[in-house]
Amino acid sequence: MKKFFEDIKKDIKFKTAGPGKKLTEDTSTKAPTRQTVNQAKPRAPDERAQRAGAAALARIEQQHKPRPHTSQDAIRNQGEILFIFNQSLVKCRYNIKQDKLFGTHVPENEAACFSVSGVYFICPLTGETVKKSERETHIKEAILLKFSENPVEASVMMMHTFNKDKEKVKSAIDIISKYIDNICKNPTEEKYRKIKVSNKVFLEKVSVIEGSREFLQALGFESNILPVDGQENTEEFLVLAEQDAAALEQLKVKKEQLQNGEPVRAKLDRQAKVFRPSQHAMRFELPPDFYNLTAEELKREQQLKSDLVERNAMLRTKAMREKDEQRERRKYNYALIRVRLPDGNILQGTFWAWDKVAVLYQFVRDSLENGWQPFELVAPGSQKLKDDEELALNECNLVPAALLTFSWDTAVQADIAAAGVQGSSLLKPELLENLQTLS
Repeated sequence: MKKFFEDIKKDIKFKTAGPGKKLTEDTSTKAPTRQTVNQAKPRAPDERAQRAGAAALARIEQQHKPRPHTSQDAIRNQGEILFIFNQSLVKCRYNIKQDKLFGTHVPENEAACFSVSGVYFICPLTGETVKKSERETHIKEAILLKFSENPVEASVMMMHTFNKDKEKVKSAIDIISKYIDNICKNPTEEKYRKIKVSNKVFLEKVSVIEGSREFLQALGFESNILPVDGQENTEEFLVLAEQDAAALEQLKVKKEQLQNGEPVRAKLDRQAKVFRPSQHAMRFELPPDFYNLTAEELKREQQLKSDLVERNAMLRTKAMREKDEQRERRKYNYALIRVRLPDGNILQGTFWAWDKVAVLYQFVRDSLENGWQPFELVAPGSQKLKDDEELALNECNLVPAALLTFSWDTAVQADIAAAGVQGSSLLKPELLENLQTLS
């Protein structure tokens, strides 16, 4: 800490030292002396002034004379130094993360200008719709609430959902499965029903996985302090009481439940909306949620956009264009798709960037009053999208947003007209009830 402040003092002293001199400069020349014209000779102070000066000097020396430091002084000084140091750290962290902190914040008056308010998800456990930033917290809370109903199921969800490294999760599951297999094969052997918590394998591969101990407790393992064989000390063990035949069969069922578990993932909410006919259908303003970039990366992308005109004017190979397109696709996780219907209304939905074209067709079909009728979707540039298309939306250049054109199959429409069937509304009534105006 002392060196920290000494470096600051040296830096200040260096900056205030004035201009330096060149190595080739002649240092033997003396600085020009000032010529004094009619300078008055200093007058010697009288006796009274000398006594006053001596008294003032004595007071100054007394004020600056170091007094002995007490323990409280040391504590106070240390506290002041720590306070200044912490403030410096806070300022440094603030300066480093300022862009990132404020880059994700969207003022309310700006959020109203976006084509969609954000990306939303539906929790499969509660059915609630939550924001993208809240989905992980919401799912964790929902899983923890499950413990009161079914601790085995909740702990299985916990292990598969809370841990990101799938290989480590699989390794922990294999070890726990081995514990269960040994117990079922040797139900009367006590050593197979005891797990030493300090055991290296358990410590490094099982206990590090969130939810593993909760699962063992749900099986019936209890924590006990027991003596170690051949040693005088005691250690913590997870101990399972002896199981009867029915309980052993239940252990096997719970093992399969653990092995077949899946992570709980929130489902993307399409946020289906219908707008009246509008000339602004091709204008898209996307919120930050749609970007797969940090705030700093977004700034760099804005700089790259300024060079877009010049770059497009250059002659580029097909490989160069494809590389630019791939880089553009990776910027987004989501796609906002609008479909202009024959009556002029516009259907809008949110999709994953890697959703297949078939998923888009199913979304439109589920929104129609007569979903059985075949139809076509045409992308910009008269690109016809096929219902059974295996390509993803980002591979069809529909990311981050696109306006498609809807058209009925002409042959089927001709048969319907020949049969004299009256046309009904295109979309389902529940969608038309919330018809909005696209601003």
